[in-house]
Amino acid sequence: MATFSSEGTPISEYGEFGLIRHLTGAFPLHQKGSVLGVGDDAAVIRPQQEQIVITSDLLLEGVHFNLMYVPLKHLGYKAVVVNLSDVYAMMARPTQIIVSIGVSNKFRVEHLESLYEGIALACRHYGVDMVGGDTSSSMTGLTISITAIGEVGKYPVLRKGAGEHDILCVTGDLGAAYTGLQVLKRENKLFQDDPSLKPELDKYRYVVERQLKPEARKDLAPLLENYNIRPTAMIDISDGLSSEALHICEQSDTGCRIYQDKIPIDRETESTAKEFGLEPLIAALNGGEDYELLFTLRPADYEKVMQEQGIFPVGHITSKEQGTKLVSSSGSEIELQAQGWDALK
Repeated sequence: MATFSSEGTPISEYGEFGLIRHLTGAFPLHQKGSVLGVGDDAAVIRPQQEQIVITSDLLLEGVHFNLMYVPLKHLGYKAVVVNLSDVYAMMARPTQIIVSIGVSNKFRVEHLESLYEGIALACRHYGVDMVGGDTSSSMTGLTISITAIGEVGKYPVLRKGAGEHDILCVTGDLGAAYTGLQVLKRENKLFQDDPSLKPELDKYRYVVERQLKPEARKDLAPLLENYNIRPTAMIDISDGLSSEALHICEQSDTGCRIYQDKIPIDRETESTAKEFGLEPLIAALNGGEDYELLFTLRPADYEKVMQEQGIFPVGHITSKEQGTKLVSSSGSEIELQAQGWDALK
């Protein structure tokens, strides 16, 4: 199960600047707005649109990932995706990223090559340029900080803006990433108890991939723009459906109703969750790391896209006085609670 080996070339053989050149020398620039990338005191970009959006995420070993079951290439890819997802959640187009890492002395050059291979793969897939960053030693394992820059037309879509009667929609199924994490944790524990055991992951292919290699929903903005639709509010689902719906309601000063029977859950997610003694609904509501998009549409706009695959209505916006409720299959209403991932707890 272990994906991390201590063998390889010591980082000290390259030194800080040699290591940066080694890891980033093969990153080409493709965006028109990328004037100058890695190699100077700062990058130079020339925005092509009226406004830009900027977001940053910090990933810490032992808090956000475990290298016993997370391959470094996958980690590099995912580290980029979680930032790009925030850009897409603003109805913006990502253009550049800046990558900074802190590494302890257990890491070898080959480890960082794998990490940056994943970063490069994500850059190619999403069409963004890596234009700078930093490296440093760390006393606590691996730290990854990525800043993403994106461009938006007249103004971005915010978490606030949802109005009463708007339709709450998600872009895909939920709960798979959290369920996949449970599989990886179990297989890692079995490996720790008996290193001769090989992980059994074939029957969990979908949920494990959703945990290790999520994808950001770059497809939503072009689809909605094709219909001349602009969401009234939007957020990416990094901490679970409940938390994100509550964010929209808080920022928009509204309430909501989410219907249990409308929440999209994949069959593999459902069967795997039950195997672990988990309620699939709870995984969807509170699991997090799905990186789908939760957004609100005016009823007339929703009617334009209601036949589109991959857009699922899960509820609607109400007045603030009506509260934020989950409507169960039996029709009873339960208070929504933010029980998703919180790195500070």
